[in-house]
Amino acid sequence: MLSSDNRKNVAPIDPSDLTIGDLLVALADHKDKPLVFRYGGRPVKPGYHVTEVKAGQFAALDCEANPESWSEIFVQLWDVDEGGPVHMPAGKFAAIIRKVADHVALDQAAKLTFEVSDGVRPMELHRAARSSLVGGTVEVELTPRPSSCKPRDRWLKEQAAASQPCCGASRCC
Repeated sequence: MLSSDNRKNVAPIDPSDLTIGDLLVALADHKDKPLVFRYGGRPVKPGYHVTEVKAGQFAALDCEANPESWSEIFVQLWDVDEGGPVHMPAGKFAAIIRKVADHVALDQAAKLTFEVSDGVRPMELHRAARSSLVGGTVEVELTPRPSSCKPRDRWLKEQAAASQPCCGASRCC
């Protein structure tokens, strides 16, 4: 099998995405509070389960044949009502992730993707965009993970940078 140096482009993480490290820091002070993931305009059911946590290193070619590489962590949520009348405490979720980290290397800065299904509908891919304290509950908003064209994304970023004035506060003349 041929092997290429795919370190040329490290796929950037959208700055609005939470990493697993960001999420664990956000949960640290709220261990006893219920953790509610929201997706599709509604919360997961109180009996949801974390059924799997996977870590992967990916190498790919984008649509312009540019090599890409990135780390990604997948947390699979089974959206069922089988665990009781309350949502899982944030500390229990953090303990699950720590237990996984004892056996699987988890890059705290890796892209974080949630796979969500109720066991009937197909699994949907989501990203965690933010977490907030709502009343006595920690809520994490999940939004669909969109596809993108990495060369186009890089071009747009370059265009935005080029349109900035050259003598701004963060640049020298």
